[in-house]
Amino acid sequence: MSKFYIETFGCQMNAHDSEKVVGTMLAKGYTQVESPDDADFVLYNTCSIRDKAEQKVYHRLDTFKNGSGKGKRFGVLGCVAQQEGEAIFEKAPHVNLVVGSASYSKLPELLVQLENGAQRVTGLSLDADEAFETPLTRRDNPHKAYITIIEGCDKNCTYCVVPFTRGRERSRQSSSVMDEARQLVDLGYTEIMLLGQNVNSYRDPSSEGWDFATLLARIAEIPGLRRLRFTTSHPRDFVREIVDAISENPVICNFVHLPVQSGSNYVLERMDRLYTRERYMECISWMKASPRDIALSTDIIVGFPGETDRDFEQTMRLLGEVEYSSIFSFKYSPRPNTGALALEDHVPEEVKRQRLLALQEHQRQIQIRLNENLVGRLEEVFVDGFNQSTGQWIGKTSQFRTLNFTVPANTVPVSGSLAGQYRTVRVTRSGPNSLAGEMLLSA
Repeated sequence: MSKFYIETFGCQMNAHDSEKVVGTMLAKGYTQVESPDDADFVLYNTCSIRDKAEQKVYHRLDTFKNGSGKGKRFGVLGCVAQQEGEAIFEKAPHVNLVVGSASYSKLPELLVQLENGAQRVTGLSLDADEAFETPLTRRDNPHKAYITIIEGCDKNCTYCVVPFTRGRERSRQSSSVMDEARQLVDLGYTEIMLLGQNVNSYRDPSSEGWDFATLLARIAEIPGLRRLRFTTSHPRDFVREIVDAISENPVICNFVHLPVQSGSNYVLERMDRLYTRERYMECISWMKASPRDIALSTDIIVGFPGETDRDFEQTMRLLGEVEYSSIFSFKYSPRPNTGALALEDHVPEEVKRQRLLALQEHQRQIQIRLNENLVGRLEEVFVDGFNQSTGQWIGKTSQFRTLNFTVPANTVPVSGSLAGQYRTVRVTRSGPNSLAGEMLLSA
């Protein structure tokens, strides 16, 4: 029986896509292995949002190009596959399969073509009806699950390849989403994360006509569901009703990832982000006014073409005003098929580097201060697992903060037995990136 290995690069969307691929491969009779050396079929599920992620994929492929991959077959999946298309065969001639994310439902028939002797097979359609869940999905986590509710993007941010690699927006029918959510809860999953390039752009294509806030509220009402998360949001489509849903239902986690990219209106306009700093801060004000303590995270790009010192300082000030619990920050890198390629006034690499370091240090100090304020607080933690090297359990709070904790002496359970459980933990220490604490005996 053929063995396969898969490595995933990128975000939760890519991780969930890999669950779909793994389920399909297992259903076809393949056996999954943990090392590419043991595999007959090596798959790389790729991300092309940043140039560095794309380079990693080709680096992995290069390790097999001089005969070490003899007898193996190779597949490139996901965004790099959609972006590069058949050009991948030229850069890495030993690749046999190139499949974009919208064509995973066609993977069984593509595998049949390879099994019947085809040397190169592609699946690069962006068919709007081919991108959602399948019954073949293999869930990697027995307690948490992803559900894709919307694929693609109708925005045209000048730095972003998503409209090209994922296609236009298409939303899944609310009845289908609800059915899957109920099924997952019946199977024992207590946390669900709703996924989409822009989840709050969701528009139910059925006669129900639900918007995202309505879908969020209805899923949160499913008996047995303990936590509901979502990512990623776009400020242009972020509405007060989403905050109202979070405020009114404790099942919906008090955490929102809302990418801002820049604190400068000039840069936002060049990025074609479709909102201003003022509009973004209005969204923040709704969350700050919530009776629940909503934690925020964001994405920021430094060194976008034309960004001046003054523009960058506006971004630094925005961090101080919002006080994010965490950020994802990057130096701008040109991506193919994007509008930013035509922009002038490129920022020197050294200036980008310095700005990124300054931004990250500023954010680090903010996180130190925010986390210090949590010492002494009781937090409900959803336990992910046990760290043998530190002797601590690892879990997430509803605000998506990592909390490492111990249990009282003489009550240490067998390693792994707390995974998937909810426990009350008192925070005793803090750092810039995580919290530490001790589980309560009464929990």
